[in-house]
Amino acid sequence: MKSTQDYSEKLNKLRAALKNAEAVVIGAGAGLSTSAGFTYSGKRFGEHFGDFEEKYGFHDMYSGGFYPYSTPEEGWAFWSRNILINRYQNPPKPVYEDLYGIVKDKNYFVITTNVDHCFQKAGFDKERLYYTQGDYGLFQCSVPCHDKTYDNEGLVRRMVAEQADMKIPPELVPRCPKCGKPMTMNLRCDDKFVQDKGWYAAYERYENFIRQNKNKRVLYLELGVGGNTPVIIKYPFWRLTNQNPKATYACINYGEAICPPQIEDRSICINEDIGAVLAQYKKTV
Repeated sequence: MKSTQDYSEKLNKLRAALKNAEAVVIGAGAGLSTSAGFTYSGKRFGEHFGDFEEKYGFHDMYSGGFYPYSTPEEGWAFWSRNILINRYQNPPKPVYEDLYGIVKDKNYFVITTNVDHCFQKAGFDKERLYYTQGDYGLFQCSVPCHDKTYDNEGLVRRMVAEQADMKIPPELVPRCPKCGKPMTMNLRCDDKFVQDKGWYAAYERYENFIRQNKNKRVLYLELGVGGNTPVIIKYPFWRLTNQNPKATYACINYGEAICPPQIEDRSICINEDIGAVLAQYKKTV
């Protein structure tokens, strides 16, 4: 596997592929949100979780999400801040807006493992989005006793506003309205992940889009997808490109843009920051 062509040639090829595409399938991973400024460690972590870092000794939001807090009040103090800044606030950089500006007039669909809702906040049509791994904005029963999810914005904002000494008030701890067990995040981290009606509807729309366009001039545009869950986006994009001689595969991912040799002649691999590439693309349109 290897990347090909110099940077300017790759941008020209990407521009031509987008122009000629009859359909664009965007596959997005964590690297896209990282490029937009949603970093989970470093300065941003310190600004919002410095007290947690000092008390518990972890140094990033991922670790904080798995920490075994002694009480739910402590756990939800962490999670409410996490949800607020990564779901209900906009990322610092306009990377998603730049992407939308490039594809908004195309026949597009998005599949993403991200749970931060950035696509919809940037203007993407929610009927063209498939969030495979859940949504920071939803709670579910931890058992789960039923397959419904619940919007959490109002409660999350109260948790953040009313917490003290790194704990939320006990009465704000969310519990399932049906069985009374604790609620949890609607995130795919084990076999208890709830796929609700909205999830299945989005899955059907995505599958229909793939079926309807699979033999057309399709651009499979992969952005920031790492190696943790390649079976969701990366491998299917490679397979679909290989099966369709009219298709083009493009990958923008800093340090990780690769393709298999079977589709190398129809691939555009750009090992650069996604936001920088999209900004440069806009300047040269």
